[in-house]
Amino acid sequence: MTDVTGDAVSSADVLHTLFRSDQGGHEQVVLCQDRATGLRAVIAIHSTALGPALGGTRFYPYASEAEAVADALNLSRGMSYKNAMAGLDHGGGKAVIIGDPETVKTEELLLAYGRMVASLGGRYVTACDVGTYVADMDVVARECRWTTGRSPENGGAGDSSVLTAFGVFQGMRASAQHLWGDPTLRGRKVGVAGVGKVGHYLVEHLVADGAEVVITDVREESVRRILDKHPGSVTAVADTDALIRVEGLDIYAPCALGGALNDETVPVLTAKIVCGAANNQLAHPGVEKDLADRAILYAPDYVVNAGGVIQVADELHGFDFDRCKAKASKIFDTTLAIFARAKEDGIPPAAAADRIAEQRMAEARPL
Repeated sequence: MTDVTGDAVSSADVLHTLFRSDQGGHEQVVLCQDRATGLRAVIAIHSTALGPALGGTRFYPYASEAEAVADALNLSRGMSYKNAMAGLDHGGGKAVIIGDPETVKTEELLLAYGRMVASLGGRYVTACDVGTYVADMDVVARECRWTTGRSPENGGAGDSSVLTAFGVFQGMRASAQHLWGDPTLRGRKVGVAGVGKVGHYLVEHLVADGAEVVITDVREESVRRILDKHPGSVTAVADTDALIRVEGLDIYAPCALGGALNDETVPVLTAKIVCGAANNQLAHPGVEKDLADRAILYAPDYVVNAGGVIQVADELHGFDFDRCKAKASKIFDTTLAIFARAKEDGIPPAAAADRIAEQRMAEARPL
């Protein structure tokens, strides 16, 4: 899944990528504007081969419209792969709203955005992403029935962090099974970078399973909350640079920003497994091979962090937590299947996951 963003992205670059099938291949890209509310948005539908496109709405102050389009293209393509590997009957889509949500987000703007999504007639189903929250989806849903990630009071499931963390934990168990022959994390040292919405739930699973947990976060209050709750079971280090160098680290879980695995971090990483909740952990193509060359097992991020999208997809059928948890439990088997395919084909797990997802999408397309 090659990114198209860069330091400077021109309109010509974006259009070239959109119509180049190996990186683009999108079915539809919609530019949306509502002058009355100031709404400027991009809705990108990468694929509907498996069903209506599903993906969140990102609200972000992009430096240019071209950069916003490029981000929508990348994110929507990634959702096609994530939804395919999660076994969902959904294709990939993503929307971005241009602007600083702290200053330009209004109820009227969100309602206008809801009307734009509704105009697509169900080809795209939206949810939360960076800069948008459950309360925002409640507003969008007033104009658009193809909205998920709503509050329980409005027929939704609420925060998806619980199942996202549960899915990552299943990915870790599968990684341990593959590498050490046992799916338990008992006695393993696990480093978690980022203990916010998802990370702190992941720590709960690890502690309950008997792991030794080391954490870090840029927010001191987040670290303190976990240390106070689990004295003796959890320790903390100053930052991510220190965490990836912890002696005897078995598993590294990036749960904060993307790009955690790069040319600087991979050479010094002490862990034998990388499995975390963060999106886009590989900073650039080739990092997956660098990990493999160091015999570090990488559980593809978009596979193990799919618990959240499993939850929001289930909202469309009347949310049932137990049903969602059962689906998220299958991340264990999916992760093992990826490792087996990687070994069979002689490729890194990230490439194996892409192949499996692409095969499912190809087989779903009508002849």
